[in-house]
Amino acid sequence: MTLRLALAADIPALSDLGRRAFVAKFGHLYNAENLAQFLEESHSEATVTAQLAHPDMKIAVIEEAGKLASFCKIVRTSTLPKHTPAKAPMELKQLYTDPDLIGRGHGARLMDWAFAEARGWRADEMQLSVYAHNPEAQRFYRRYGLDKVADITFAVGDHIDPEFMFAGPV
Repeated sequence: MTLRLALAADIPALSDLGRRAFVAKFGHLYNAENLAQFLEESHSEATVTAQLAHPDMKIAVIEEAGKLASFCKIVRTSTLPKHTPAKAPMELKQLYTDPDLIGRGHGARLMDWAFAEARGWRADEMQLSVYAHNPEAQRFYRRYGLDKVADITFAVGDHIDPEFMFAGPV
């Protein structure tokens, strides 16, 4: 298992993995139109290309057996609503693992990386959004000292999901 920063050559694999992981976990929640719109907006190669070029975003990948198995996207300044007194919050945007490879420690390695990067950025808090009905992810983030600070929403097309904003010290 190799953790490294994403490269331009990873864009197709990042797009594909983002789409597959999202659909595997959440695809059943949405109609075809909303799902297609969201996947294009959030996981297209054009979106990943723009994210990779963004100076305040970092994307780490884990390769296993020569293929991209997991990734994590972080951004220097949180885009989430202000619900804490943090002065320099960073945001974990996505942490996805190939659905067939969950449980191999990729998430832990990526969280360790994200916290190290946050400290390097001198962030005082890590923030993220997690689906309100995803207790597994919530338990995972709580192991890293993050917890619910607010009820928020997340749009997938015109479908609005209940989300929790999690935050915790870096």
